[in-house]
Amino acid sequence: MEKKSFGLSLLLLIVFCTEVMVVPTESRLCESQSHLFHGTCLSSHNCASVCRNEGRFSGGRCKTQGVRRRCFCTKNC
Repeated sequence: MEKKSFGLSLLLLIVFCTEVMVVPTESRLCESQSHLFHGTCLSSHNCASVCRNEGRFSGGRCKTQGVRRRCFCTKNC
């Protein structure tokens, strides 16, 4: 009888844990060309700093657009 109750308890624990666990999801990353960054984008760190100063963005990165490298600001959508 003890083996059955132990097995049942273990099964209930597993079911309960899988129901309670929350799986984190990644949000989409929206991009917009920076309005304040001027010149060729050589450093993503500098680009991100300018984008954060624009106010509504959390970061930025250099991205090739055609033959030029431009600063694109990023934020979670």
